[in-house]
Amino acid sequence: MESTYAAIARLVYTYAERLDSGDLAGMAGLFSKATLRTSGPAGIVTFTGSDEVHNAFANSVRRFEDGTPSTKHVTTNLIVDEDREAGTATGRAYFTVLQARPELALQVVAAGSYRDMFVLDADGWRFADRLIRIELAGDLSRHLSVALPTS
Repeated sequence: MESTYAAIARLVYTYAERLDSGDLAGMAGLFSKATLRTSGPAGIVTFTGSDEVHNAFANSVRRFEDGTPSTKHVTTNLIVDEDREAGTATGRAYFTVLQARPELALQVVAAGSYRDMFVLDADGWRFADRLIRIELAGDLSRHLSVALPTS
């Protein structure tokens, strides 16, 4: 049986893998019973369920001829705290987004943190909520089709 930490790490890393492969439907499916929130200068925006999450990413993440965003999300410093009796856990991690294109040298385009809540149900651990905080932004012009607010 997989440990709680391993199961949650698998979930966290699956998010990055699906996003980087351009599988927005698969990534959004991780939030079928969850919320995904983004924090920025204008406040927190909340997306509920896989349809809203999919639409938000489909309308903001650039994908290229191969269907991918040409990115690698590197997730580090994962810390998981489990409440075994409640069947819940919280997690926090850092992320760094790398991007390269034929016309763009490999570079860091964003870095920030995730704050996650997880629930254990009959199918295993799943997201209940994810808060994404972009704390450092580089040149996102080839990654996002929308501009991040600056104030």
